[in-house]
Amino acid sequence: MKTDDAPLVDEDPSPVELEREWTARARRALTGKLPPEKLLPDTQPIYVASWIYVFGVLTLSALIVVAISGGILALKGPDWWHSSDVGHFVNSLHLWSVELFFFMVVHLWGKFFMAAWRGRRAMTWITGVLAFLLSIGAAFTGYLSQQNFDSQWISTQAKDAMNATGIGAFFNVMNFGQMFMWHILLLPLLVVVVVGIHVLLVRYRGVVPPIGAVKPEAESKPWRGRVRPYDILKEATTAFIVVALLTLGLSVVFGSPDDPAVTPRQWATQDPVDFVQTAASELAGTSESATYGPPYNNGTQYVQYLGPVSLQKLAGVTMPIDPARDFVLEPLQMAAPVTPGLAGALATYEHASPAQRAAWNAAFAKVDSKLKVEGARLVLPAGSYGPIPTLLGDLLQIARTGGLDAALESHASFYGTNYTKPLLFLADGQYFASLGAERHLLGTPQWGMTNETGNYPGQSWLWLYTFWYQVNPMASSSNGDVEVMAIMVVLTLGFALVPFIPGVRRIPEAIPLYRAIWRSYYRSVQSGTPTPPATGGQ
Repeated sequence: MKTDDAPLVDEDPSPVELEREWTARARRALTGKLPPEKLLPDTQPIYVASWIYVFGVLTLSALIVVAISGGILALKGPDWWHSSDVGHFVNSLHLWSVELFFFMVVHLWGKFFMAAWRGRRAMTWITGVLAFLLSIGAAFTGYLSQQNFDSQWISTQAKDAMNATGIGAFFNVMNFGQMFMWHILLLPLLVVVVVGIHVLLVRYRGVVPPIGAVKPEAESKPWRGRVRPYDILKEATTAFIVVALLTLGLSVVFGSPDDPAVTPRQWATQDPVDFVQTAASELAGTSESATYGPPYNNGTQYVQYLGPVSLQKLAGVTMPIDPARDFVLEPLQMAAPVTPGLAGALATYEHASPAQRAAWNAAFAKVDSKLKVEGARLVLPAGSYGPIPTLLGDLLQIARTGGLDAALESHASFYGTNYTKPLLFLADGQYFASLGAERHLLGTPQWGMTNETGNYPGQSWLWLYTFWYQVNPMASSSNGDVEVMAIMVVLTLGFALVPFIPGVRRIPEAIPLYRAIWRSYYRSVQSGTPTPPATGGQ
């Protein structure tokens, strides 16, 4: 068909036809609800004159620094900052910008005492709370992605709460690859989207007026009173410079921690007795990992219940681990061809009856407190232990050469990032816990999860979560993890849904903190004098 035969349109599309287009409808809807003067205002109501407003724009500025520093770390890869001085400094920038990002806490509580959900602003409040929760998740997965002692410690401490709620069945805090993807992609994307929606809602609904400034039915309407000049771009630029300088200063002065990760080789070299005792408990099936329960196996020792229900059991076994085979027998089988006498000892143990194995393991367990290691030899009182001393002695030597590191970290594919097996094995021993105590990570029960090696702030935003572990009955309960998580779910939902809870939503009106926040406005109303200008518009 020739192009010059195509019919020509002599008339332009009619306005009615254009108005029906999806694009035109979307444009009208957006510009109607968010005209340029709302997106980039040059004035604000006269009551926006308190330093509490500054924390909103400071939080946004910190988020930009977090994104920039995190982007550089992501481009260079997860190992870069461990081996490069420049990389370590960029990691310090990322750490401290994250700490400053939690200016959000002040901003959030300020909005609570302002009852900022008034005037059909409930979704503005909810998106703010949701942004805070997602930010905690992003920061938490960041700590898990460090590939150092901090990340090892936090992951082994956090697994119980995740597993007790069933979340651990699909969210494995000891799987570095999974946590890294959550940290650099999924959660940051959600944070940016939710923060963006939150800011647009602020621009659309406007800043909530002071309590009592207008009648309740007028709180959702545009402010009709006096206004003051407001240069939003100047304020944003100033806030970014302040946050950037603070981040730079904190990074130069304090840096960031990076204690090397612990390995089975280090463990076997520095505390061989504890290594052998732990390996013996894995072989006997009496260790924490062997008796744990879902998501690793069908054990019952560490299964938790919320009332009559176990969310942990409902989630099921999703990452099967047999400590005797995975931590001891399979690594030995890999080394058997090059280790004299090992193949025979393995065959003896494998072909023995379950009753015979149990007898050997029980006999060894009775004397393991008297165990000594002299060079490559295990020294034990005389007894009927079968091939167990040979197996454990050879495993110790394999670990000392680094062979066990490779065996536990081996994966089905060439590239592997799941460190569940070596971390569970390390956590079953006393050596790993002693290192945590030396670094002041234990604290009182469960407070240690918020700590960090060195004099660094750590995960201070988890203080309320860890607080409940200090309170009975959770402090002494075998179901403490799931009970604490249940409490936090209830509190979090309650906090997010404050605008809809009668009585609770009136708490700010009963506590006169709002008068301190808007004191210049209330004074101007009482005296009839103008309110002095101040920065801040979020």
